[in-house]
Order: sequence, then structure tokens, then C-alpha cells
Amino acid sequence: MVSHATTKRGNSNGNNEAQPILNQRGRELQKYGTLRDLPIGMDRKVRGESCELLNQILADTAILYNLYKKHHWLVAGHTFYQLHLLFDKHAEEQLELVDLLAERVQSLGGIAVSDPRHVAEITKIERPPNGAEEVPEMISRLLEAHEIIIKETRAAVEKTEESKDWGSNDILMSDVLRRNELQVWFVAEHLVDAPLVHESGNSSRER
Repeated sequence: MVSHATTKRGNSNGNNEAQPILNQRGRELQKYGTLRDLPIGMDRKVRGESCELLNQILADTAILYNLYKKHHWLVAGHTFYQLHLLFDKHAEEQLELVDLLAERVQSLGGIAVSDPRHVAEITKIERPPNGAEEVPEMISRLLEAHEIIIKETRAAVEKTEESKDWGSNDILMSDVLRRNELQVWFVAEHLVDAPLVHESGNSSRER
């Protein structure tokens, strides 16, 4: 039974029917780590294992999303414009993955990790300093986070294939793995020490 805050409600005798019922609290309907039984033709043990795998990747993906947003805001230097836009684009793509992963956990009957404090307890990604870092450090942190997620995803792809959880397998391979691999390529190229102009260019034209 949900307990409501004491609020006067009534007819037109001075009471306000439009008054929101505030400060409501109730019992927890489903605890994290438990499953509801849904008619999707999948063994309960398999669903539980998949939820655990997906929630780990979900937590790390949520952290990566926030890492991209942090760097989007704090990046500076001569590559500011390019990286400012790239980091924001990657953040939005990671946010799409967060939604996909969370909805998959829910569709399996589980509870998706969602509260930021809970995410922080679960994630395997190292916490960055609260302030700004130089661009190479920012990029290195992003690549390290991507690698953690990619390794987790590859392992989860194998396990969901073994358990025949094809729905989770498809999301992990087609969306999570491919998106992270592509973003790694785009980000890693910014660490290549390649000058814009080579001095040898002038001598080659003189020949």
C-alpha cells in the first residue's frame, strides 16, 4: 500500500482538487538484481546472466557518455573546434547505446542500473580528476574507457551466443561493439603526431 502525505482534498468548500499529492513514498516494487517473469521463451537463468552482463556494459557506457560531455565542455587549444564537435557527437551516440542497453535489460525482466551513484559503484572505468586536463590526457582516457567496454562486449557477445540470447547478442554486436570500434578510430587519429606541413614539400617542388 502506497502511503501518501496528508493533503486536504475535497469539493468546492475551499479545498483545492488540483493540489498535487506531494512527498509520496512507497515500497520498492522490484529490487535490483531480481527478475520478473515475462513470456519471451527464455530460461530464467539465461535472462539473469544476460542482465548482469548488460548492466556492467550499461554502467560503463553511462560513464563514457559523461566523460565525452566533460571533455566536450573543457577541451581547449588549436583543435578545440574539431574536438568540441566530435566529442559531442560521440556523446550523443553513447547516450543512444545507454537507452538500448537499459531497455534490453528491462525487456528481459531485470532492472537496468540507472542512478548515477549506483553507476559509480559498478563501473570499471577510472575516475578522472574533477578539473580540466590537457587534450592528449582527455583522449587517452576516452580510448581506455572504450577498450574496457569493447572487451566486456566481446565477452558478452560470446556468452549470449552460447546461451542463444539472440536479442542481446544482436544489440551487443551490431550496435555496441561496432559503434565503440568506430569511435576509437575517430578519436585515436587525434593522437598521431603528424605535422600539417612538411619542409620536404618545398624541395620536392624545386626538382
